[in-house]
Amino acid sequence: MTTQGGGLHARVLDSLGPAITCGAYPPGSVLRTDELAQRFEVSRSVIREAVRVLESMHLVESRRRVGVTVRASEEWNLYDPQVIRWRLAGTDRSRQLRSLTVLRSAVEPVAAGLTARRATAEQCARLTEAALGMVATSRGQQLEAYLVHDVAFHRIVLSASGNEMFARLGDVVAEILTGRTEHQVMFLDPDPPAVTLHVQVAEAVRMRDEARAEALTREITVGALHELDILAP
Repeated sequence: MTTQGGGLHARVLDSLGPAITCGAYPPGSVLRTDELAQRFEVSRSVIREAVRVLESMHLVESRRRVGVTVRASEEWNLYDPQVIRWRLAGTDRSRQLRSLTVLRSAVEPVAAGLTARRATAEQCARLTEAALGMVATSRGQQLEAYLVHDVAFHRIVLSASGNEMFARLGDVVAEILTGRTEHQVMFLDPDPPAVTLHVQVAEAVRMRDEARAEALTREITVGALHELDILAP
């Protein structure tokens, strides 16, 4: 019974979330529990559970005698991985990717410099392993396999920085990289210079060269923005 309820609740979320974030329900729209339950052919308790999740993301708010009201986009939790996923699935994907990539360019270079200073030997080894994994899967249109190593690399850079705020952005960056792959905003094979830069960052971190790690990571993020100019103008 619990599994079934979870499945129904997920189905409602998978419909309402993208509809809200793509603007099908503009800010101020009122969603009524009874109408939603009838539309999705589920109980009102399932709708209430889905609404609680949407409220936690600040997408909607419940008002007595009014219903469930869609909030302005400025109030949404834009760092929620699920919200990012829904927005990247919408028609405004190019702008979202650019906004998120600019965020990366502001954070990741600094994080890489800190990682060069603070990373443990084990973290350095995992960073090198991820970079080499990227090299190994960068040919032959292995984008899904490449993505695994790419996500791992950037998570390590953020977490090994020792800054808990940067570390919390690991899920955000993972969604950016995943969204680019899933929505074909990637070359069929990753750009060779970009792959090489990741290997060089891992080496700079291992050598404790903070300035070089930061500069190389900035090159990676600038290159990602240039790719968007070509693939998602």
